[in-house]
Amino acid sequence: MTTARLPLRALAPFAAGSVGMGIWVTVPGLFLLYFLTDVLAVPPLAAGLVLLVPNIVDVVLHPWVGWLSDADRSARGHRLRLMLVGCLVVLTFVAMFAVPWGLHGIPAAVWVAVVFVAGNLLYACYQVAYLATPADLGIGYHERTRLMGYRNVVITVGVLVSGVLAPLLAGEDPGVGDYARMALVFGAVMLLAMLAGIGGVARLNRVAPGPRSAPGPGGGERTAPGPGGGERTAPGPGGGERTAPGHRGGLLIALRDRQFRWLAGSYLTVAITMNLVLAGMPYFAEYVLGRAALTSLLIGAFMAPAVLATPLWVLVARRIGKQRGLLAAQAAFVAGSLVLALGKAAGLPVLIGAVAVLGVAFAAMQLMPLSMVPDVIAANGSGGAARAGSYTGLWTAAEATGGALGPYAYSACLAVGGFVATAAGEQVTQSAGAIAAVRYGFTLVPAVLMAAAILLQRRYTLDGTAQSLGDGAVRGDEPAAVEG
Repeated sequence: MTTARLPLRALAPFAAGSVGMGIWVTVPGLFLLYFLTDVLAVPPLAAGLVLLVPNIVDVVLHPWVGWLSDADRSARGHRLRLMLVGCLVVLTFVAMFAVPWGLHGIPAAVWVAVVFVAGNLLYACYQVAYLATPADLGIGYHERTRLMGYRNVVITVGVLVSGVLAPLLAGEDPGVGDYARMALVFGAVMLLAMLAGIGGVARLNRVAPGPRSAPGPGGGERTAPGPGGGERTAPGPGGGERTAPGHRGGLLIALRDRQFRWLAGSYLTVAITMNLVLAGMPYFAEYVLGRAALTSLLIGAFMAPAVLATPLWVLVARRIGKQRGLLAAQAAFVAGSLVLALGKAAGLPVLIGAVAVLGVAFAAMQLMPLSMVPDVIAANGSGGAARAGSYTGLWTAAEATGGALGPYAYSACLAVGGFVATAAGEQVTQSAGAIAAVRYGFTLVPAVLMAAAILLQRRYTLDGTAQSLGDGAVRGDEPAAVEG
């Protein structure tokens, strides 16, 4: 297998595509629950369902999108068509915050939920194909980390900028119109970034083609999905056969892979935790620290260290391996969350420092797992490489589940504490129980969840083997290593 070193002219536009993804994840993740409860007067549990139900739908749809992505690559030699369709997510992003005038409560919740379902499906079309790129390329263990390191820096910058600017664009005590204006600005940025990402993926495919992307007539691969989602073969170069991915076959390979199951299970728990923290940050700023304007400061303290730490985590992965680095980051996250549980009594500088620790840990929890997935795929030889979209489809389904369960778990904490929802401009004094729910739901619950993620991550054992092989020996033609 060719293990090319990827040039910056290909890495930069590829990484730029993640800015749009970062905006889609961050702005709704950070503000949608708050937008529903404190602007549209949706009760906490109902608001949590608005975020839960669309993402449950995604759990079913993402693997299907992964199969479409694999089929597209088999027929055309690339996944770019699906990514172009995914760019339409920009329309749903704007519509999600541009709630029709006069809608409040449950009718407003229904509007947001329906738009969110459509948006998540379009986002999956882009994301699943995008994240399959490292597995499609002729690169090895360390180069995958380098590729995802560039992507992680850029997406973290996108999250930082969008997280800090979104409250500023919305303004103090914002209404629906303010949020709609914010969505229009970010929607334009999303579209430009996602188009750049498509160009980056195309360039990477040219400079480091994978071993299983032999061109057929018209430039595509000589494979295609068989009838009923099965497989069929078509002549390859020299009269051999190449097998195309089937829907069920690809999913079963991923699900039967014990290493992938443990890695995805840990990542699911991390995704739940991180989405809970994002959803809880505006509440923690307003109701525990006493100033809603501190939301931007908390986001900056979280994301700026993540940007700076990502290159260091790349070096850590090269020195001690991705698995050990990830476990260290998860342990640091638990410690930082416990410090935040002290609340306002700890003092703002200490709390900002704890948030910075979470940000440093967050960088590793974004970088390491996403660069470990192509290691798992590569370990399965040609069977894994031909079904990379199925792996990433299931992976993004786990991410979508985390996006659903995190805010819902926090909304459940608010409901248990007796938190009272309000419309824009209304003032309500929350009870002591509600304030406690805001505080401990943002701190102790994430600490417990991350401890569970550590236990799951320790069951993943492939990293030592993958690291010892390095960049030059993880071959696309090795025997499959699927474990039951």
